[in-house]
Amino acid sequence: MSKLRMWMLPLGAALALTACGLAETAGTAAATGASAAEQAKQAKEIEAKVQQQVEDAQAAARKQLEAAEAAAN
Repeated sequence: MSKLRMWMLPLGAALALTACGLAETAGTAAATGASAAEQAKQAKEIEAKVQQQVEDAQAAARKQLEAAEAAAN
């Protein structure tokens, strides 16, 4: 074998393995991006639900206060 061929085989193998790693990294990044987007969506839904609960609690407290004031008069 010539010296050039002796270098080409290990170099080709290294490039092939590197390409597999890059494909895996790209796939992982895409999955992570999708996961982050789903988490952000869920966080917004939870935030809206909590905000609604706070508003409901404030309305109930207001009604109780009004009822207590009416009873006191």
